[in-house]
Amino acid sequence: MSEDDAEGFVGRLARSAGRRYAETVTAYREGRTAGDLPRDDAGRVRIVCRRHAEKRAVALDEAGRPACYDADHPACEGCLEDLRDGQVESW
Repeated sequence: MSEDDAEGFVGRLARSAGRRYAETVTAYREGRTAGDLPRDDAGRVRIVCRRHAEKRAVALDEAGRPACYDADHPACEGCLEDLRDGQVESW
């Protein structure tokens, strides 16, 4: 096997490993569903609202956004990212 062939082989292996890693990360994130989030007795997600600095129990829409979500507010964007990552601050 020549040096060029070996470099090509190693490059292909590295790219393949990178793709598999990205697929694994995506599958892990998608596997963490809203069902994993803390809920109250009515099924609403319990969060600590960053925008209003208060405890809330909120319903999520089809896209996983809380009912109080405001797309123009940066605190709401951070909250939405946390909800999607399953890392929401709760009580």
